[in-house]
Amino acid sequence: MNTIQTLILDNYDLNDDKLAKILSVACSKNIDFADIYFQHTLSESWQLEDGIVKHGSSSIDSGVGIRSVVSDKSGFAYSNNFEFDNLMSAANTSRCIAKSGKEKLIKIGEEQNIRKLYEPVSPIDGIKDDLKVKFLKKIDNHIRAKDSRVEQVIISLAGSYDSIFVANTDGIKAFDDRPLVRFSVMVILKKGDRRERGSAGGGGRYSYDHIIDSDIAYTYAEEALRQADVNLSAQEAKAGAMTVVLGPGWPGVLLHEAIGHGLEGDFNRKKTSAFSNLIGKKVASSQCTIVDDGTISKRRGSLSFDDEGCETQCNTLIENGVLKGYMQDKVNAKLMKTGPTGNGRRENYSCLPMPRMTNTFMRPGKYNPSEIIESVQNGIYAVNFSGGQVDITNGQFVFTASEAYKIANGKISHAIKGMTLIGNGPEVLKKVSMVGNDLKLDDGVGTCGKDGQSVPVGVGQPTLKIDDITVGGTKI
Repeated sequence: MNTIQTLILDNYDLNDDKLAKILSVACSKNIDFADIYFQHTLSESWQLEDGIVKHGSSSIDSGVGIRSVVSDKSGFAYSNNFEFDNLMSAANTSRCIAKSGKEKLIKIGEEQNIRKLYEPVSPIDGIKDDLKVKFLKKIDNHIRAKDSRVEQVIISLAGSYDSIFVANTDGIKAFDDRPLVRFSVMVILKKGDRRERGSAGGGGRYSYDHIIDSDIAYTYAEEALRQADVNLSAQEAKAGAMTVVLGPGWPGVLLHEAIGHGLEGDFNRKKTSAFSNLIGKKVASSQCTIVDDGTISKRRGSLSFDDEGCETQCNTLIENGVLKGYMQDKVNAKLMKTGPTGNGRRENYSCLPMPRMTNTFMRPGKYNPSEIIESVQNGIYAVNFSGGQVDITNGQFVFTASEAYKIANGKISHAIKGMTLIGNGPEVLKKVSMVGNDLKLDDGVGTCGKDGQSVPVGVGQPTLKIDDITVGGTKI
């Protein structure tokens, strides 16, 4: 049985009749829509630094958010107190956005039979704490035994278990239990006076067993070592306009930031996005098809239903270069006279939902990755990125590569460092000349920030070639 049902609804005698009464108060005749969102969260994190547990935390949090919506305005109240009278008071506060009016008679619908994309099992309770610490130390020892140049190792393991219940005046009644795990490792190698770092990790909506009882953590550890080793021999990057090939997988973070945010419904309703009013127009190379898919089993960005109770979907945003649609929550979808797409997300019960990405990636193309590299006479192959910034109003972005190589005469040459990509998201899409057949999703480490809220997301792409993009470098 769902944790919300046993710990909150049953414990506080919040039956369907009482929930309907709360919604009736939140949704008077002057209110368009109201919902109630219960959440119970169990979370923990561990961090091992140089063989010692330097940080460990665990927490339990639970609360409820009540929202009343009138046009594009929302009244909102949240509470950690689940007594019926307190929730009625919160509902009254929520509906203060509109003039007082007669309560609507609301009935709670039947529980929805929504397909589940992950097992309702808490990752935290499945393994004892001493075994988690033992696991982290084993990874640390493995890294140090692999390379005598290791100067520092930081390993982290985090898990959470969210129990969700959503009910609204559209008749939605839905429960969901959401596990989430993340593992990461950072290594610093020293050679002479030079130090370089490498990092790797992964996660998803499953239990710790997927990481602790498999070899995948050792794979991430060796990948972090490999990156640090590559960077030790990397040469300074030269600036200028040139061809850039982006590797598969994590480089899709550039797609997420420079293009994905601009396709969220609220920015387009307010006409602050570079993609506003362009549905049906060609906005990218005909080789580009971009989707946001929240339905992929056990992926970090996936949800059985979004935080408004709408089932997630695979939404085609750009198809063969043509803009097909935006990601929507319920409020922006109604105001834009379209339907919600399962992208209404919030950080927790104390936050209002808004349109957010889930797993955003570019579909594969027809080219073999080796063909793409061979087509470049002078350029850069960027494999990993460490961060960046974007202005969604005009699409301008700056991204820093954490692993990149020079391409000379159709072959990958030496590693380079200090390289940034500078450009405009919509313009870069038009300069994509080749898309590989090697689609890869990231390993499950992404977190997206928007308006002060953070949510887990996924990114991905195949190898792709961008003609003529500005590269920032440190070599004179």
